[in-house]
Amino acid sequence: MASPSVFLLGLSSFLYIISLSAGNFLKDVDIIFGDGRAKIIDDGDLLSLSLDKFSGSGFGSKKEYLIGRFDVDIKLIPGNSAGTVTTFYLTSPWKANHDEIDFEFLGNLSGNPYVVQTNIYINGEGNREQQVFLWFDPTKDFHTYSIIWSPRRIVFMVDEIPIREFKNHGSRDGLAYPNGKAMKVYATMWNGEDWATMGGRVKSDWSEAPFTAWYRNFKAEEEVKEKPFAEEAEEKENYEKKLKKARSKYLRDRGIDDGYSMLKLVKAKSQLPPTGELRVEAAK
Repeated sequence: MASPSVFLLGLSSFLYIISLSAGNFLKDVDIIFGDGRAKIIDDGDLLSLSLDKFSGSGFGSKKEYLIGRFDVDIKLIPGNSAGTVTTFYLTSPWKANHDEIDFEFLGNLSGNPYVVQTNIYINGEGNREQQVFLWFDPTKDFHTYSIIWSPRRIVFMVDEIPIREFKNHGSRDGLAYPNGKAMKVYATMWNGEDWATMGGRVKSDWSEAPFTAWYRNFKAEEEVKEKPFAEEAEEKENYEKKLKKARSKYLRDRGIDDGYSMLKLVKAKSQLPPTGELRVEAAK
């Protein structure tokens, strides 16, 4: 099992994807639960998910995919969102040996940075959590979150900035890779107050409910083309510079010293559900 860590930089490659056209929620997805808490509006251009003390909500794509790029714009829950979990992910039919590729957005107290947790399940085994503190306020406007799933690698991106890469090493090192099960795309919002915020020490304030996040510009494309390695190396350097600049501005605007904020492989087991252990490393 790969040792989980959180990082901002250091991806070794990037992908070229052909242009995508925005989908329509009325045509492309089904509401899968929520009893009215998930709503499609603006002729299918906008979708909201809500959570209250009684239930969350969610939607799933009508179509299955075996590789591809998947994008959606999300405006996350504003204010005190502690205990909430908002998601965007792919999964094969839920069985003991299912595959899954996750974005999970962990709510927090007002003014604190949102945490993005990524995870990958292969044949039912997860424990590959990695976390990144977003370098902007994701509640003020829409931002684009992307999953690129090719035969060679999985890349998680935020506003076209790669934050995690998971490579297919084949049989080398004994690392498995999700490439044999078709998946649908899902987005959900649910109550994770037992673990999501400060290891469950901060609970949801249900007087603030309903908690609502907004989704738009859902796109799915099955064709993925790899770029030559020379182009990948150049893009890696450019993206690292862009990410470092954005991150430094975020800290500077909040009066936080950039050097002081670096963390060194700190165990934070209490931050996760019982399925795994988190190692946190914020790289400069």
